[in-house]
Amino acid sequence: MPWWSWLLIWSALTLGLLALLVWSGVRLYRKSLGALRGFEALGDQIAALNVDVSPRPEQFRPAVFTDLAALRHEVEQREAERVHRRQVRRDGRIVRGKLMRNARYVTR
Repeated sequence: MPWWSWLLIWSALTLGLLALLVWSGVRLYRKSLGALRGFEALGDQIAALNVDVSPRPEQFRPAVFTDLAALRHEVEQREAERVHRRQVRRDGRIVRGKLMRNARYVTR
């Protein structure tokens, strides 16, 4: 093969590679712009909710100087809330189970 055919082949391969890189870069740029638009829309939705998304740490209160009865009452209250949440979840599971057991299968 003459030397100019090798030059032609490698030039075509190099131009093809460059075209592929440019095309991939344009696609990546467009996708990143789309993702940014999505994040902006999400930020607008969060702002519309008017909700503070930053967690507020509880203020530190040393237990040494607190009344024992108040601490005991707080622990009992938390335990009662926990038991209530567990009961609500259990009731929901029971309802879902009854719905699944009594469901009628519809064939199309």
